[in-house]
Order: sequence, then C-alpha cells, then structure tokens
Amino acid sequence: MSTATIAKDRVFNFSAGPATLPESVLKQAQEDSWNIFDSGIGIMEHSHRGAAFDRVMQEAIDDCRAIGNIGDEFEVLFLQGGASTQFGMIPMSFLGKDQTADYADTGVWTTKAIAEGKRFGDVNIAYDGTALNFDRVPTAADLNLTDNAAYFHYCSNNTIYGTRYNEPPTTSAPMICDTSSEMFSRPFDFASHSMIYAGAQKNLGPSGVTLVLIRKDFAEKANPEVFSMMNYNKLIAGGSRFNTPPTFGIYMMGQVFKWILAQGGLPAIEQINTQKAQLLYDVIDEHDFYNGHSQKDCRSIMNVTFRTPNEDLDAKFLAEAATQRMSGLKGHRKVGGIRASIYNAFPTEGCEVLAQFMRDFAQQNG
Repeated sequence: MSTATIAKDRVFNFSAGPATLPESVLKQAQEDSWNIFDSGIGIMEHSHRGAAFDRVMQEAIDDCRAIGNIGDEFEVLFLQGGASTQFGMIPMSFLGKDQTADYADTGVWTTKAIAEGKRFGDVNIAYDGTALNFDRVPTAADLNLTDNAAYFHYCSNNTIYGTRYNEPPTTSAPMICDTSSEMFSRPFDFASHSMIYAGAQKNLGPSGVTLVLIRKDFAEKANPEVFSMMNYNKLIAGGSRFNTPPTFGIYMMGQVFKWILAQGGLPAIEQINTQKAQLLYDVIDEHDFYNGHSQKDCRSIMNVTFRTPNEDLDAKFLAEAATQRMSGLKGHRKVGGIRASIYNAFPTEGCEVLAQFMRDFAQQNG
C-alpha cells in the first residue's frame, strides 16, 4: 500500500474530526457532484429512492461488508445524529427497567454515554479511569462486571486521550462498541460484538452520518415502543431510508470504503497506520522534552497525544507548526498539549514532517 503526497495547495490536517479525507475521493466527489453514473444529475440532487441512489446504497453496504468480513447476521445502517445520538438510542432500546448495563469509562465520550444511559435505567460503571486522567484502558482484572447485564458498552479508541484497546474486552453480556475514531483502521473482531457504531467524520467520511452494525438477533430485543426515528427495527425495515437520509454523506462513506479496499483492506491499512504512529512515538520516547499522555501499552495509532515541558512551549510549538503547513494540532481542552490525529487518509509524509519538526523543536527549546 502506498500513500500519496499532499497537494501543494493543501496543508497537513491533523484535526481530530472532521478530518482528512483521501484526495482521490474528494476528486471523485467533485465529478459525481456534477454528474454521477452519466445520469446528468449530481449525487446531491438524486432522489433517495431512485435507481442511482439505490446503487450508491447497495455498493456502500456491500463494500462495508467486504472490508470487515461482516456477515449477514449483521444489519448495516447509515443513520443521522452522530455517534452521540447512539448514546441515548442504545439504553432507550436495550436497557429495561429491571436491568443493569455495564459501561467502561475511559474518557469524555464514554462519560457522556454513561450520563445518557442513566436517563433510562441502572448503569454500572465497570471501570472508571478518572483518577488516572484516562491514561490507559482497563485490563480484564480492572473490570467489575454485572451478572446478566443488558449489555456492556465501551469505546475502542479514545480520541481525546490517545488510548485504545488492543483487543476487545471479554464479557458474557452483549458487547457494544463505539469505534468512531478508529473504524476500519485495523482488523477488528466484529463477530464478538452485538453492535458496533461509528460517527463518520473521523475515519469514514464527512460529518452527518453514523455507521451502525447491529446483529439481527440483538435488534429483535429492542424496545418496540421507542418512537419511529429512533426505533432500530423500523430503521432496519426502511433500509436506512425510513425518512430522507443524508445522501451525500452516505455516498462519501461508500467512496471511502472503495478507497480502503483499493489500499489492500484492513491488514494493509493497519500496517501503514502503525508505521505512521511509530514515527511520532519514536520521537516522544527518544526525547525527555516530550511527555506522552497514554501509557505505552495502550497507545492509539489514530490519535497521538503529548506535551512539551510547559504551556508556553506548547503554544510556541503550535504557532511554529502552523507556519510549516501543519494544522489542527492543538490538544483537546480536557487534556491540553498537542494532539496529532492521523487517521487512515492522513499521509505518511505528514507524520515524517511532524516528526522532524518535533526533533528540531526539542533541540532548539530543550
């Protein structure tokens, strides 16, 4: 697999999301926005129930299944509202009055999911990383699980803190995973989960679409009284078109799926992503000047988080990086410092440029 160099009129976009998209996808979208499939109509103008969009939708579903080897036991949904809407839809649908759901709290997004879960039923915080400032994910021994839990919810990659699970947790409960910031960045054990979901804007496409993979037998357990627009089974029956869906966002996600397959699929994607991240982690490990936030055995390959010795130097780092065509490096307000988000479409060249800049900056300011 190879990664193209960045066009001369663009900068290296390290934003955590919305984030970098493949340049080839953007160029294809330019053409298809004007005239897709020689129909004389652009993708954004086509009816969501017409033949052209039928093709877009079916290709996106087929390519999604091909990337993750996702079987027919799963439904593939493209929904609105972002991943945060799933924080409420899940307990609304699957957490009964006499049930408890387990959640592992590894940072902001799981904290928010827990808050929404508590609106609908009993929530057991099976792991709370607050005291450690979320610098790691739990081991199996760290988890305090509930017998016969309605489900176990976790986030596989934590964008803000730069941590990830190397392997899914083990639980007897139906497992639900928020994979928003690493979906299709590496091989993943989809089959062991009852539901996987991801907001598109980090690694799959533009904002406005959420990919949901849900087991058919799990969906059948959903509360049927949930109102229509948040009723998983009605959304399944409508083929993600219960109402007018975000057609352009779905088209874009489908184009990203094609790009992933063209790169060689998930094993090839993981290899290049690991190499990109290692370029940055090597600098952090080689220089006492930098302090990485995540524990080494939990490091994300999508979001590399670190600090310089003080906030003034953090600010100087960001200002100087901006003069060298690097954007979006400011850390989240919860953590501060610097964050390099290097999703699938982010070019290796950008990590090489940042790594050299980090070395030079440490030498000049250490």
